[in-house]
Amino acid sequence: MIRTRFAPSPTGYLHIGGARTALFSWAYARKHGGQFVLRIEDTDQERSTLESEQAILDGLSWLGIDWDEGPHYQMRRLDRYKAVAEQLLAEGKAYPCYASKEELEAMREAQRARGEKPRYDGRWRPAPGKMLPEPPAGVTPVIRFMTPLAGEVTFDDLIKGPITVANGELDDLVIMRGDGIPTYNFGVVIDDWDMGITHVIRGDDHVNNTPRQINILKALGAPVPVYAHVPMILGHDGERLSKRHGAVSVLQYQEDGYLPEALLNYLARLGWGHGDAEKFSMGEFVEWFDVANVSHSPARFDQGKLAWLNQQYLKEAGNARLADLARPFLDKQGVETGAGPAPADLMGLLKERVATVEELADAAHIYYRHALPPVEEVREKLDAAALPALEKLAADLATVAWEAPAINQLMKDTAKTFGLKMGQIGIPLRLVLFGTAQTPSIDAVLTLLGRKRTLARFAAAWPHVLAAIEQQA
Repeated sequence: MIRTRFAPSPTGYLHIGGARTALFSWAYARKHGGQFVLRIEDTDQERSTLESEQAILDGLSWLGIDWDEGPHYQMRRLDRYKAVAEQLLAEGKAYPCYASKEELEAMREAQRARGEKPRYDGRWRPAPGKMLPEPPAGVTPVIRFMTPLAGEVTFDDLIKGPITVANGELDDLVIMRGDGIPTYNFGVVIDDWDMGITHVIRGDDHVNNTPRQINILKALGAPVPVYAHVPMILGHDGERLSKRHGAVSVLQYQEDGYLPEALLNYLARLGWGHGDAEKFSMGEFVEWFDVANVSHSPARFDQGKLAWLNQQYLKEAGNARLADLARPFLDKQGVETGAGPAPADLMGLLKERVATVEELADAAHIYYRHALPPVEEVREKLDAAALPALEKLAADLATVAWEAPAINQLMKDTAKTFGLKMGQIGIPLRLVLFGTAQTPSIDAVLTLLGRKRTLARFAAAWPHVLAAIEQQA
């Protein structure tokens, strides 16, 4: 059975790159009827936090990336790592190293001075006929893996193709620190082995770690997974992705009013594609996904394209769902929806015009709060000649059948009676009732606003409008 994994470190939030890695790993397992394992690599005790761990779990859950097993925690498996390290020591495949940090830094400085690549020089590595120094008293050694001195490591990356690294380029890496906590390259090897991971899909910043990990796996007689290293994500300008490009927590997108299905769809298209398909369901993505079709080049994150895609999903979303999503935004801004149209009815009217749920909530404000129109805008967009027409329209709105067709016909008749164009009535009426000239179809918004609220708003704003026009004259 194919088993993939996502193994984040809880030292920060779930970011765009991590979410895409999780998505690709999840999709590969789902496509092949396999299992997706979640593992929390929490051995960085100084930087790991429960808050970061929860943010990662919440981010995955919000996106709908579910896991079949886990989460597993490395800090709960220390005995296992210790046992394997002792096995390697007993088999002569690892050795204790007593070199201090100061010694190692001096060694590296000397190598740099000679123009050499800084690397461990094997001073504590056993060898036939080699006399090792006496271990210093009171020093707890680290354990280093005995990397083969000759030969090479070759693996066939599903994305990058065959990769070969000479063992001579690798030094003896530390696998266990003095405090009994494994290093990344050792912990991940034991975890992948114990958890039966068959395919490792991860960022290409781990390519250089892979030969080291393969050597350890072979020393243990463990199966070597298939590797696929996904190229990094850049900003739209080709620079390394940063916060200014949108490299924020996945949950920040939730807070900003994006739909999870839109973000998932966009992440899927970052470095992978299926023909010209831009918008697709997760079911289609799983059906189409193949790691071999992941691009060899870095993807570029474009906030504008994500916003466009989110807008398409908003248009298709159910109005009741959008009302529930918009409610926290409205509550945060102190908007009372009880004194206005039903939010779900309003969503259907507004969702064609916005890109996020936050914008949807912002657009809904004017239906629950009556803002007087700016004086300058009244003077710019309301002709004094239209004042009698608006007064007559307001009087007739008190008796007209309260439905969109009847309201629309009344406005047409009023414009014709006074020799005006529809815009000369519709735009000023929007200003009077909503404080802005930008709304959906006026007959539709009046229908939702209701007769009582419409007439009350007109009565409240009309003196303000007349005063603005008189001052201009």
